[in-house]
Order: sequence, then structure tokens, then C-alpha cells
Amino acid sequence: MALTRTPPDRWIEEGLRALAEGGPEAVRIEPLAQALGVSKGGFYWQFDDRPALLESMLDSWERANVDDVIERVEAGGGDAREKLRRLFAIAGHVPLRTELAIRDWSRRDRTVAARLRRVDNRRMDYMRSLFGAIEGGEEDADEVETRCILAMSLWIGNHFIAADHPGRTRGEVVRRALEGLIG
Repeated sequence: MALTRTPPDRWIEEGLRALAEGGPEAVRIEPLAQALGVSKGGFYWQFDDRPALLESMLDSWERANVDDVIERVEAGGGDAREKLRRLFAIAGHVPLRTELAIRDWSRRDRTVAARLRRVDNRRMDYMRSLFGAIEGGEEDADEVETRCILAMSLWIGNHFIAADHPGRTRGEVVRRALEGLIG
């Protein structure tokens, strides 16, 4: 009889779900095993320890939220404006619970803070390349940087704003703001 093991991606997925719901303290081997319906011994077939799982979770999050997003944007082709529109559309459909949990976690853990800085720098570099293609060169570096930080701030900060927009939905206001950044 062959032994069936829970693949690492299932542990990572469940770990990210737990992180989003309860922060890094909620990522514990026994509750994860219970949620997956397996014994906690199976965890050690896939990971050396909890820190290894946490690192794998961050790797998975970075791949899904940077590498895969950029790949999807580039696969659609088009000019820089089209790519920015596609980027904003994709980003607008990414659930942010895990992102926000990682940002909160980074305030207490230097390793996570370094990872978050790398991810944000990769995101900003990609947007710089797109906005730079629109603005047209080195002389517009200030404008490019301004547009990048506004786009990133809108994407993250939008979730912390509770204001109403009379006669408009939040989605409509965000879409108009992003379209204004693209020009």
C-alpha cells in the first residue's frame, strides 16, 4: 500500500489562510494538520520545521503576487498603458487579506520586513518601467516615481479608507484615479 502524503503546496495554502485570518501566531502545525484532515506527523515529511513552512509561505506569496502577476500582464501584450490597465485590473482582484497580514507581520519581524521591502521594490521597479515608457525618459523620473507611489498607495491604502463617495462606488472612484495616473 502506497503512503499518500499531503503535498507541500496544501500546507502552504492552509498556512497562508491561517496567516490571513489570525496573523503569524495562527500558523501552527497542529491546527493546520487538523484543517487539512491529516496527522501533524505528515508535516515533517514536507518541512523541517515551522520556520521552513513560514519561509515557503513567503516564497509562494511573492511568486503569486509579483512573478505571476507580471507574467500575466506581459502575456497580454500591448503598450505600456494597456499593460498598466491590465496590471491594475489584476491587482484589483487580488484578495488583500494575506498581503495586509504580511505587512502587519513585517512590523515585528525583520526577516519579513526585508522580504516585503524586496517585493515592494520589485513591484515599484515594474511600474517604473511601464510609467517610464509612457513618460518618455530620464527627464521625467520624478513624474514616474510620483505615479508609482500614488498607484501603490492607492492599491494598499484604499483598504484602510472608510469614506463614502456620494453618487459613486468605491470601485468607480478607484478606477478613475488609476486612469488619471495612466494619463
